Amino acid sequence: MKNKSFEIAKKQSKLWEYDLSQNPNKYRVLTGDRPTGNLHLGHYFGSIVNRLKLQSLGIETYILIADYQVLTDRDIFNDNSNYVYELALDYLACGLDPGNYKTHIFPHSHIPELNQLTIPFLTLVSSSELNKNPTVKEEITASGMNTINAGMYIYPVHQAADILFCKSNVVPVGKDQLPHIELTRKIAKRFNKKFNSNIFPEPVALFTNSPLILGLDGVQKMSKSRNNSIRIKATADETVKLIKSAKTDSNRRISYDPVNRPEVSNLLKLASLCSDKNPIDIADEVGDQGSGKLKQITAEAINTYFEPIRDKRKELEKNKDYVRDILHKGISKARKTAIETLSEVTEVMNMKI
Repeated sequence: MKNKSFEIAKKQSKLWEYDLSQNPNKYRVLTGDRPTGNLHLGHYFGSIVNRLKLQSLGIETYILIADYQVLTDRDIFNDNSNYVYELALDYLACGLDPGNYKTHIFPHSHIPELNQLTIPFLTLVSSSELNKNPTVKEEITASGMNTINAGMYIYPVHQAADILFCKSNVVPVGKDQLPHIELTRKIAKRFNKKFNSNIFPEPVALFTNSPLILGLDGVQKMSKSRNNSIRIKATADETVKLIKSAKTDSNRRISYDPVNRPEVSNLLKLASLCSDKNPIDIADEVGDQGSGKLKQITAEAINTYFEPIRDKRKELEKNKDYVRDILHKGISKARKTAIETLSEVTEVMNMKI
């Protein structure tokens, strides 16, 4: 049943993707990340490039830094504000541009009206629905926590508030996040029906053709928590060192075979993404020169591709006020939107005084 639901959503996503390019003004996008450290290459090719595409189409995009959500499974609050700042630096260096596009970057802890929506939304969801959410189960397992706090348990509802406060009707997600979108759609539908309103759209999932980037272990998805990633901000020397440590295999002849040679193929994929060359052609170029040559080519491709991004980031680091101004403007815009939405919500719930 779950796979059937995904296949249906994937087909619908293709239709939305086409219409986004034809009628960008019809749409509003909500996307974001948790501030648990700097972005890495998996983030860049998995989501940032798609955000840049949406931005270039002129689609209004709210990029949320989910700092409250970090509290559910991480004990890093001492560094929270710095992580928010670092994440904003990564966004801006990669080309997200609130100054010239309809792009708004903000941490949701600074939008109290957004968070107020969580309370009525919680009344629209049963505990059994939260218990069945597969993504929450996976997050709990991954966290290794012995005691599950209520914040972790209800964060899909908080995420629904993140999505609906700005009346987003499109949310770029991976397959694992589809249950959250389905729950958000239910909440929007139930709210509108219960309070006889049409305040909230029922957002759709936008599945991108993002490549799965494995980590340096060649087994798991690239992840900060698994310590198998290459940060976007890494220096050229750090990148070379990390790529040298990447796992490969004993076959000296290099070939692109994601099923049987995932580690080698992942390096070829990275080199391909950073050079616009076909991974098979890169494999033929390396031939029987072995993994050492492959790692050299991959590191050079990554460093060449990310050099201008890293240079831009260094310049932005010198102007903290500019970065903070971007965040403050994003907060101001998000709060204005949230205040308007909450006013509509309290009106239909007959809570106006």
